[in-house]
Amino acid sequence: MTNFIPVFPLEIVVFPREVLNLHIFEPRYKQMIKDCLETGKSFGIPPVIDKKQKDWGTLMEITVLEKEYENGEMDIRTVGVQPFRILESMPSIPEKLYSGAIVNYPEYYREGDRGSRKLMDLVLGMMHELHKILKISKLYPKPESELLSFDIGHHVGLSMEQEYELLLLTAEMERQEYLRRHLQNFIPAAKETEALKEKIKLNGHFRSLKPED
Repeated sequence: MTNFIPVFPLEIVVFPREVLNLHIFEPRYKQMIKDCLETGKSFGIPPVIDKKQKDWGTLMEITVLEKEYENGEMDIRTVGVQPFRILESMPSIPEKLYSGAIVNYPEYYREGDRGSRKLMDLVLGMMHELHKILKISKLYPKPESELLSFDIGHHVGLSMEQEYELLLLTAEMERQEYLRRHLQNFIPAAKETEALKEKIKLNGHFRSLKPED
């Protein structure tokens, strides 16, 4: 399937099913969102990484117009629908301030693909270990037994480039394995970082040290 969509390039990677709240204030995007609301159409967010717009992104559906201000600014709630690939960028559209693109949607993305539950449980256990090391706590809007790779993609220490790579993987089991390998490498580094932080905290304080024999 190929079609035209308005695009909203941002320095973020959005995953399918992810809820994203946006404050719209630029004139071109105020016009774009107004058009989407009036027509019921979606828009795309292609990530901008290292000041370069990527060729893949996520189609976004506007679910709620939370607030519209007197100056035309808006607070909207959106949700990621599916990945898309840009075939042709359209920097200018007649009588519009915003840009768009001709895109298609990869056939590989299947909403019902749940991968391996055993592998996902392993990944979740590793994620909890990482959060314990970093002393952070995360709440998720659904039971842990229902979580998939895209649900935790922002919570395992991936760089933005790595999040983009995750978006492009073709099957849930591939994404789960990608996260497993990442956490396997990332957890030891996190342990070293936290140990260094604790060591730095001790500097300048009185300590009771056992003398060597």
